[in-house]
Amino acid sequence: MAQGLIEVERKFVPGPETEKRLQELGGTLEHRVTFRDNYYDTPELSLMRADHWLRQRENSGWELKCPGPAGVSGPHTEYRELTAESAIVAQLYEVLGVEVLGAGGVSAVLGPLRLQEVASFVTNRSTWKLVLSRADKEEPPLVVDLDTADFGYAVGEIEALVQEKAEVPAALEKINKLSSMLGVLAQEKAPAKLIMYLQRFRPQDYHLLEVHSSREKP
Repeated sequence: MAQGLIEVERKFVPGPETEKRLQELGGTLEHRVTFRDNYYDTPELSLMRADHWLRQRENSGWELKCPGPAGVSGPHTEYRELTAESAIVAQLYEVLGVEVLGAGGVSAVLGPLRLQEVASFVTNRSTWKLVLSRADKEEPPLVVDLDTADFGYAVGEIEALVQEKAEVPAALEKINKLSSMLGVLAQEKAPAKLIMYLQRFRPQDYHLLEVHSSREKP
């Protein structure tokens, strides 16, 4: 993935009829995959509290999600996704307020930056693609991921990738339209798999994030 793309996404709770409904709407099943994600942070969760999410996916490499441009409020998120290790390391130094320690990949800076594994789980995913406007052959498809984690939590995600902040509202409009077609309530929010993992298995870390989040909100 090119660096700096803005990922506009909305999570929802899928039901037993979600895949059938996607088929009815003209969606196509791209693939079904199983993978393990390992998440890393400092003991104080300095990355997550700054809305940065560092992940190593099995056989796929590193990714750092960073806050996207502040835009339309609502039950969605906007992130930039960094996958080049040099860009990830540079962003980690900046977020953690650490001077550059020298060249190296992400694995090389885990120790010096006090980054440790805070979560690890396996996900079964089915990925669907769907174009809302069949008349527009140039319109990029929306991606719908339906995930079930190995600790029993299921969550869906509708995602659009855009290059500029100005494109976010149009992408969000399409996401919300598809959400409605899938029966998702207008303001419904579903926690990410990582948040549910922390709530169940690392409640102290979950509480730390909750306290920080509540302080940040007006």
